[in-house]
Amino acid sequence: DMHAYYGESYIVQGVSLDVNEGEILALLGRNGAGKTSTLRAIARLDDPQLRQGEIWLDGKSLHNMSGHQAAVSGVSLVPEDRRIIQGLTVEENIQLAQIAEPVGWSIERLYDLFPRLGERRKQEGVTLSGGEQQMLSIARALARDIKLLLLDEPYEGLAPVIVDEIEKTLAIIKEQGITTIIVEQNAVRALELADRSVIL
Repeated sequence: DMHAYYGESYIVQGVSLDVNEGEILALLGRNGAGKTSTLRAIARLDDPQLRQGEIWLDGKSLHNMSGHQAAVSGVSLVPEDRRIIQGLTVEENIQLAQIAEPVGWSIERLYDLFPRLGERRKQEGVTLSGGEQQMLSIARALARDIKLLLLDEPYEGLAPVIVDEIEKTLAIIKEQGITTIIVEQNAVRALELADRSVIL
């Protein structure tokens, strides 16, 4: 069970998850239930602080790792705000993710997955539409050699047609054996996509 805190605020209260390789798990619950904090704890970010519990990925313990070490071990969090880097083109945003080993998908393979990004490769990333920025965030994650993809509110503010595109992409990612945990307010869409769901 994971127990994590922001200072003295007890946010992640005894969450226990068991996710199979290549599975898509939807993490559902009301606002403030600790869904985003659970993703951040799994990704080993500085906050929230994990004070009790263990996190294992592919036989490797993550609970004593830093966020950087967890990323090198194959964990990638796509945050709700997408974190597109200002001043860099679409292609440069992806290339930046590939600077450090281990490298994942090639840029051309990512453009096959996201043709919109290929068409806009020289465009500044922050000028993309919300849906295209979400695609770029997922592409950056795949540019690393990942085993676990954590998605925080990936459909937030997106048109249904873009959500359809992203869902098709996530199905392809699943076929590659990458495990996905998705936090999403749109429970209907999340449940359509997921193999299983957990309510916090």
